[in-house]
Amino acid sequence: MDVKPLHNERDYDWAIREVSRYFESEPDPGSADGDRFEVLSTLIKAYEDKHFATKHGDPVDVLHFAIESMGRSQAELAGLIGRNRASEILNRVRPLTLDMIRTISQEWNLPIEALAARYDLATYA
Repeated sequence: MDVKPLHNERDYDWAIREVSRYFESEPDPGSADGDRFEVLSTLIKAYEDKHFATKHGDPVDVLHFAIESMGRSQAELAGLIGRNRASEILNRVRPLTLDMIRTISQEWNLPIEALAARYDLATYA
């Protein structure tokens, strides 16, 4: 198994790319690929728990990070929560709702805690 500890963001990005390959067809638990998927997922979660909230800021920053570094897109986000809503959230016009947070967390494998923190909306004079 070619799995390694995640020491930095480069290692984390590698692990995300590796585990993403299994999303279309999740391997059987206990198989070699199943074990690799489980180990990579555990390493990713541990890295995120340690670095995500403090390094990447508020929930909007987390979404921008996912779009820029995890191969996600604003169109994908729009598919999950609605086109106008995605744009409004990314521009800090609308807050995330609990349903949105749950959906994004599940679909994008992001910690709920990283999406549920309080954040400021844009203010316009």
